[in-house]
Amino acid sequence: MEPGRPERPWPLRSPSHWPVRWRIAGVSAVLTFVILLMFAGVVGKLAQERLEDDFRNDLQEIANRVAFSVQFDESGRIDKAPLDDITIGDAIVRVTPTLGPVAENSDIELPQPSPDPVTFGDYEVVSAQVATTLLAPGPTRVQVARDSSSLDATINRLWLLLAIGVAGGAIFATLAGLAVAGRAMGPVSALTQTAREIAITRDPALRMPQSSAGDEVAELATTLDNMLRELDAARAEAQGMVQAQREFVADASHELRTPLTSILANLELLQVSLNEGSTSGEESEMVESALRSSQRMRRLVGDLLILARADAGRQAAQRPCDLEAITEAAAMEVRPAAPEHSITVSTEAATVSGNPDELHRLVLNLIDNGVRHTPPGSTITAGVTKRGGDVVLEVADDGPGLPEGLSDQIFGRFVRGGAGPGDVASDVGTGLGLSIVEAVATAHGGKVEAGRANHGGALFTVTLPAIGEPVEIPKKLSRVL
Repeated sequence: MEPGRPERPWPLRSPSHWPVRWRIAGVSAVLTFVILLMFAGVVGKLAQERLEDDFRNDLQEIANRVAFSVQFDESGRIDKAPLDDITIGDAIVRVTPTLGPVAENSDIELPQPSPDPVTFGDYEVVSAQVATTLLAPGPTRVQVARDSSSLDATINRLWLLLAIGVAGGAIFATLAGLAVAGRAMGPVSALTQTAREIAITRDPALRMPQSSAGDEVAELATTLDNMLRELDAARAEAQGMVQAQREFVADASHELRTPLTSILANLELLQVSLNEGSTSGEESEMVESALRSSQRMRRLVGDLLILARADAGRQAAQRPCDLEAITEAAAMEVRPAAPEHSITVSTEAATVSGNPDELHRLVLNLIDNGVRHTPPGSTITAGVTKRGGDVVLEVADDGPGLPEGLSDQIFGRFVRGGAGPGDVASDVGTGLGLSIVEAVATAHGGKVEAGRANHGGALFTVTLPAIGEPVEIPKKLSRVL
């Protein structure tokens, strides 16, 4: 079918696209029609020939009887001819002698006598020769004619009845084929309807309708039902395992935050004490290394916690948040760690419903992603605008852009950009930053898209549903995760 062209109703399609019941009924009707047509043709032809032969034989019998009854006088003229005999009926009789006048019972002009039957207008004409006698010096011929209109009317009625029989038989065969095919295809239709419902609902717990007949359709229904039972059991088992894993990861990530926070706090206190005391540089370097590792581990655990909550369907408490303030706070947090990059913010007041810590992590990850994957001197721009009923956050850079072939999987977990021109930090990070961005955007009823900025760099667009007027939120947010 051509694109944009409406699909035709199925009766107008090719027969190969008809429903099976209509194809069965159609084949039955066509076969019945052909058989009845051939039968009616043979029967009609034989009956027509029989009626015509009987009509001519009747005329020939009258002609022979008249010829046998003709009498001549002494002069060779016709003395007696049974032209008004009751047995002649409505036949026209004409006796043509060699001598004397013609004897006839009608003034209708007949053709010259012929030994074979002749059709003359609406009349059938047969001839017979009177037996020669001594009193009749020459041949005398008898012609008998009868109007064939009644014969033609009878033959036409015969063909009409045969045509009605053929059409009626074909219609009856079609209806009977539809009834039989509908009854035979009923269980298949029920199976199809149930399968369609399962495809829509994705619920293998639904059961296939069973047929009481022990035929192939019943065997198919039983097989499909057993398959659905096994799939339902396998799905339930897999879902249980996956849910248990998600709950475990979420709980483990949550439980790991407390000891990590404690370790990090102790390391920070130890670092302060070492800086104030007279410790060696090697001990101070070891403490700083442990502190960096703890900070990295805390961030990884925080990332896993957000993803685990999303997988387990858990949502953090949400409230009206000013995305403008969150974006500015995230930019302020990244600037000290990226002195060789220019981070600019262009925002307007926009309020969304969400969790401020998770939204902060979303913006922070996008800006940090631009810092990691652009060379020194690059500019990262974050902007917040309103578009209709949505709030749009755009983070763009003027770096090399997204790696070739990575656009479709950029939001996958543990996916890192390949080393390319200007990608100075492709081996840094956990590969979860953009996954968290997508998880947070989805949890807040929005979406995120990756593309190319006007100046060639990467562009990430987050769309979130807007709510009423903005509320005051501190410009500087502490990072909890």
